[in-house]
Amino acid sequence: MFSLYYASVSIHVLAALIWLGGMFFIALVGAPVLRRVESPELRQTLFDQLGVRFRTVGWISLAVLLVTGVVNLWYRGALNMATWRDPAFSGSGWATALKYKLVAVVVMLVVEGYHDWVLGPRASRMDAKSPEAAELRTRASLYARISAVAGVVIVLAAVRLARP
Repeated sequence: MFSLYYASVSIHVLAALIWLGGMFFIALVGAPVLRRVESPELRQTLFDQLGVRFRTVGWISLAVLLVTGVVNLWYRGALNMATWRDPAFSGSGWATALKYKLVAVVVMLVVEGYHDWVLGPRASRMDAKSPEAAELRTRASLYARISAVAGVVIVLAAVRLARP
């Protein structure tokens, strides 16, 4: 039984590495390089292709994270409502870290969903030189940063969960 738990935790960590690592790669490497592309049309096409490819990988990783996260909570006994009714548990540092992590997960999913399924596709359909496209790119960049900050909060809370 413990080997299944460790397998689930390992898969969870690997999915987090893929998702968060991909986000930071795009922000710290991909975007700065693509911003130097002279042609606005080519730059927009490359950003769109990079975004669509990472969107697929990212959302698969997020699905794996959600499934393995629930499995991990089940193994830890945190899905039992009687456990949460115990003040010693619900007021503990572990429970507080879990609450922060779950709130950050919800924020990240909402922000990432809006970024990936609304802003990105809308920006890719616009004329690359238009002021509207520039505004959408700015908003998409802001939403990506918010999602990355939520991801960092998730990682910090996860470390607290692993090392109470």
